Amino acid sequence: MNATTTNGSTPLRRFAVHATTTCATHAEAYGKCILATYTDVRKDACKEEFAKFGACLREAVSCDY
Repeated sequence: MNATTTNGSTPLRRFAVHATTTCATHAEAYGKCILATYTDVRKDACKEEFAKFGACLREAVSCDY
């Protein structure tokens, strides 16, 4: 194993850290929506929250970090 993989600088690790810090509020809102509606499953129940979370993740992927 080389130094790049052990010091946390792999692209996947950087993305994970960036996405979880930047998108945490969107992830929390989506999770709360799912939790609130899981007993009454309806199509698109959390569509808005999911769209915001997905957009945040796509933005995190496109960032040069």
